[in-house]
Amino acid sequence: MDKVSKEKVYEWLSSVTDPEVPVLTIMDLGIIRDVIVDNIDGQNFVKVVITPTYSGCPAMDVIAMQIRMAMMSHEIKNIEIESRLSPAWTTDWMTEEGKIKLKEYGIAPPNRKAFQPLGFFEEDVVACPRCGSQDTELVSQYGPTSCKALYKCHSCKEPFEHFKCH
Repeated sequence: MDKVSKEKVYEWLSSVTDPEVPVLTIMDLGIIRDVIVDNIDGQNFVKVVITPTYSGCPAMDVIAMQIRMAMMSHEIKNIEIESRLSPAWTTDWMTEEGKIKLKEYGIAPPNRKAFQPLGFFEEDVVACPRCGSQDTELVSQYGPTSCKALYKCHSCKEPFEHFKCH
């Protein structure tokens, strides 16, 4: 078998979606830390290093399985998936395209960088992804997943999720 390129593996990984937010790929999320490709005696070996969005994120097992399936669909049989916790993932690693996809999907994307902390008693201003109004209110710090918060919009009266900055 011909040696597989690192670029080709990244291309294949761009089809793997997040099981919790299926509009995003794992490339959009920025959880792929590294790809190492080797070819020994005609056998391709691929190692994919991933970082979970949260330590203990339940989606990571499904994502690892989807990565394996993506590689196997291209006849890569020797696959290693390494989970790396340090440094911790941050929303700064998300692509701008991923943030646009979130908004179009109805989830307010993170609106600041993780290294820009809020002041004491300061809250994020989160615009409604449906109507764009900033007249919104935090309903719950935790949504269906721990990486999202629940908000409601006072203008269009619609509830929505916000992908929290961290």
